Amino acid sequence: MENMRDTGSEDTLAFEIAGEDRPGRWVVTCDHASNRVPNWVNGGDLGLPAADMARHIAFDPGAEGVARMLGAALDSPVIMGRFSRLVIDPNRGEDDPTLVMKLYDGSVIPANAKVGPAEREERLERLHRPYHRALGDLAARRRDTAVLSIHSYTPQLRGRPPRPWHIGILSADEDRRLSAPLLARLATEKDLVVGDNEPYGGHLPGDSIDRHCLIPGRPNVLIELRNDLIETEAQQAAWAERLAPLLAAALAGL
Repeated sequence: MENMRDTGSEDTLAFEIAGEDRPGRWVVTCDHASNRVPNWVNGGDLGLPAADMARHIAFDPGAEGVARMLGAALDSPVIMGRFSRLVIDPNRGEDDPTLVMKLYDGSVIPANAKVGPAEREERLERLHRPYHRALGDLAARRRDTAVLSIHSYTPQLRGRPPRPWHIGILSADEDRRLSAPLLARLATEKDLVVGDNEPYGGHLPGDSIDRHCLIPGRPNVLIELRNDLIETEAQQAAWAERLAPLLAAALAGL
């Protein structure tokens, strides 16, 4: 049985670790793996319709499956957030104004409209901080840890043009040790449209990569996959199989 660890009962669950004892150099992260709303947050309901909770504003569809499969392929542990980014975003610093979103891609989040300091602190203490403590401990298990962060993005934001990229490779300008060789290898994949810091910029102060990689100096890369390309388990497996050797080759040079 695959080794996994969490923080306790379902209602207190902040993270899950799969393959904690794997010896590989990578730590694979999936900040936005889940759209779960704990019962202690507004009765487990943010006031959004089910269709909104099933789309990219609530989590990164397909990313968890890719992360799990890449972790297995790279023989490395995987840590996944087990709460919706709309409850509190684990990929934001504690002082980021978008930590608790009140409006996202045209949808108002009713349960967040009047979130004050006390409720924000409770969500930090029960979800955000446990996730980051666990990620920090996992990354510290080896001195040469490299971090691979898996995300997905919507093919088109409301009122915006379609996004042409199949995959985006994100990194901060000050550390492209992994992104540069990975981009070079992906450039040979002629069927792919690859974004370099697209569809998002590669660095937000206080985000997961900043906190666990840039500040302590760990090699890192963040991969964004278009979520319509990883809807099924078969698609997720195909991307993991395709990316694992490219990632291994990129890391082998460090």
